[in-house]
Amino acid sequence: MSMNRRDFLKTAAAGSGMLLASQAMPAGAAMPKELPPEAVGILYDATLCIGCKSCMVNCKKYNSEPEGALHSSRRISPPYEFSTPERIWDDPHDLSGKTLNIIKAYKNGTGATKDVAENGYSFVKQHCLHCITPACVSVCPVGALRKDPSNGVVYYVENRCIGCRYCLLACPFRIPRYEWDTAFPQVRKCQLCRHRYAEGKYSACCEFCPTGASIFGKVADLRKEAEKRLTLKTGDQYDFPLQTVGSKDKSRRTVSKYINHIYGMKEAGGTQYMLLAGVPFELLGFDKNIRNDEFFPDFTWAYISKIPAVIATVLIGGAATWAFTKGKNKDKEK
Repeated sequence: MSMNRRDFLKTAAAGSGMLLASQAMPAGAAMPKELPPEAVGILYDATLCIGCKSCMVNCKKYNSEPEGALHSSRRISPPYEFSTPERIWDDPHDLSGKTLNIIKAYKNGTGATKDVAENGYSFVKQHCLHCITPACVSVCPVGALRKDPSNGVVYYVENRCIGCRYCLLACPFRIPRYEWDTAFPQVRKCQLCRHRYAEGKYSACCEFCPTGASIFGKVADLRKEAEKRLTLKTGDQYDFPLQTVGSKDKSRRTVSKYINHIYGMKEAGGTQYMLLAGVPFELLGFDKNIRNDEFFPDFTWAYISKIPAVIATVLIGGAATWAFTKGKNKDKEK
């Protein structure tokens, strides 16, 4: 379909006006900085993790269902990354468009003792931390990433995404991943299995964790549980809840020595996924430079708010150049 100069200029002007108008709506400035009262999340205790990867297997299984974070109407088969014709299970090394949750291992020296930094080892579980004030939501220009105002889950609306990937750059924890190997790529990240809540279920990684290393619940209750564990005496016995923070099913185990810090309590303004460990978190792959109570949208909006003006300038400049060039060409033809 051809477009004459008048139609082109009208379209460019209309697009520029819409973009400039959007500048008056500072989405980043309106981001919540308080935890929703019904916020849900996960507490991961690395001292209880045995590295079985049941959480990874069931994450893929239950998120490949309709409305799951890995489900796509364009995907023919589940994203299990079978590496051979014999359909051997995958062994991902990092988060990806097919892996939302991953167990990694830290090892130092002989690696003889669990949850010890020197000559020891530890497991760690990495996935979206569901920030209270998420930078990824603040930079998304089309509202493809959103934060549920009730339970606080940061989720993704697939049909709104334009593939700009600002979320990948904005996330201080480097969590969102892009489907680089598909014809119609999307952003993929943990959504805390929110599609299962209507059925009275919860995050699959917690439901199928055999040791209680990952437990699901309201963030307020998880914080209390985490704080309580830091007061326990190393070597004592404690009944750790399984699957959920209020579960009657317990696992009595010896208390390991904890690093006196709950990761996610205050980092980047606080998150809904919190971690406890016996090894410093920077050794487990977490950025120690992420400051406490620092709301990243306060910084990202200073940059993202300039984008509409830049695009508008390019459109107007392009329209003017096109009109000028078109006129000169006509003069040459005459």
